[in-house]
Amino acid sequence: MPASRQTLALPRPLVNKILAHAQKTPDIEVCGLIGSSSSRVKDYYPIKNISNNPSSRFSMDAPQQIQAMKEMRGKQQTLFAIVHSHPTSVAVPSLLDIKENTYKDVFYIIISLNTKGVLEMRAYSPQKDDMVEIELLLENS
Repeated sequence: MPASRQTLALPRPLVNKILAHAQKTPDIEVCGLIGSSSSRVKDYYPIKNISNNPSSRFSMDAPQQIQAMKEMRGKQQTLFAIVHSHPTSVAVPSLLDIKENTYKDVFYIIISLNTKGVLEMRAYSPQKDDMVEIELLLENS
């Protein structure tokens, strides 16, 4: 039975921060976390990519990741989404992205810099051993 189609709404200012982060270093995969509170306030926490091959893989800096989680707790937020970019490929999870995703209850957002003009951003929901694309909406706020 197919999974029901989900929708993920993100505030436009948050999306702008994420896209600006991806554009700062277009040759490497940038990564970060989104925290969300019960009042639906969302914040973006950029995390340094410490991968040995950052142009095609991301590995979050553990101390920065821990600090981001502490900041989320301080704001009464929980982990809402994991974000990363693909400098030279489409905004679709790679086999490695799917295999290494250990957070099964958060959204996954991928930005592609492999486009002309407007960047491509897609959202996914982990489902068993795969990720299913969900509709991504921008909220004006």
